[in-house]
Amino acid sequence: MIKRILASLVALAALASAAATAQAEWMPGGPIKMLIGFRAGGGADTQARLIAEELEERHGWKIIPEQMTGKGGAVLAAALKEEPADGTAIGIIVTESLGYNMVAAKNAGYQQSDFTALTTTAGFQMGIVALTSKGWNTFDELVEAARAGEQIRFGAMSPKLADLAYLLGKAHGIEFNIVMTQGGKGVMDGLNAGDLDIGWGAGIQNNAVLAGDMINLASGLSTRLMVSPDAPTINELGLPFSADGYFIFVSPDGITAEAREALSSAIASIVSDGDTEAGGFIEKAFGGSVVIAGEELDALLAAEEAAAAALLEKASR
Repeated sequence: MIKRILASLVALAALASAAATAQAEWMPGGPIKMLIGFRAGGGADTQARLIAEELEERHGWKIIPEQMTGKGGAVLAAALKEEPADGTAIGIIVTESLGYNMVAAKNAGYQQSDFTALTTTAGFQMGIVALTSKGWNTFDELVEAARAGEQIRFGAMSPKLADLAYLLGKAHGIEFNIVMTQGGKGVMDGLNAGDLDIGWGAGIQNNAVLAGDMINLASGLSTRLMVSPDAPTINELGLPFSADGYFIFVSPDGITAEAREALSSAIASIVSDGDTEAGGFIEKAFGGSVVIAGEELDALLAAEEAAAAALLEKASR
């Protein structure tokens, strides 16, 4: 993750330089509607609204945030693709919305080519979390408990994460009782209430882990977690997939190169600046900004779609 952030900062510097003229000259033809694919008051919603405020302050653009949740980002995607492709409509979802969720739906009503990707803002610190009071210090100890007959209730807030949990259990010869929750907060509430034994946390668990109340037994990422570098990745635990993902701003397909550069670099410079409220919040909530834009982002989304198809095929066996 650190390497990704450093590489992204280099890319951001190049992007900012290339887009400086575009930013100075490009202006939206009216207020910019910012569709937010997350529930009000959550961490993702908060970062979006802080970015909107900073865009207004820095560039004088009028930003109108609008909640549009449902179906893992599909409701937002279906609406956004019908908006004008002139820079006056953007949306923030997760890369999973244009990968697993889209592929799993088959007839989702949208495809990646309906959008122009602008930039990512942050990644997930996705871990498999348990209360320290459970007494498990490693994932192997969890597996031993399951093999001894303990029923392990595993909280997952998306179908992709449910499939990953299922395949992880299968790789270790155990079967988790997978419980679907409403977002990461639902997982944390379930753990604290004793309704879940383990669950996915996308960074919301960090404070509890640092306080010693919770433990990351494994990283769901292709890299180890920042707050729990000793926890193995699920790749290291025998699963050839990961829960890597990013928050991403997109616009309808057909936006001009000038508008794309202006919007993507404006957002990227805000989230990468720790002195802004948005940048500071992202550092605290998500472990820091991760900026991926341009051709690299297009390639990432294509890879996400291919990986989703492979995961679905494996989970359906």
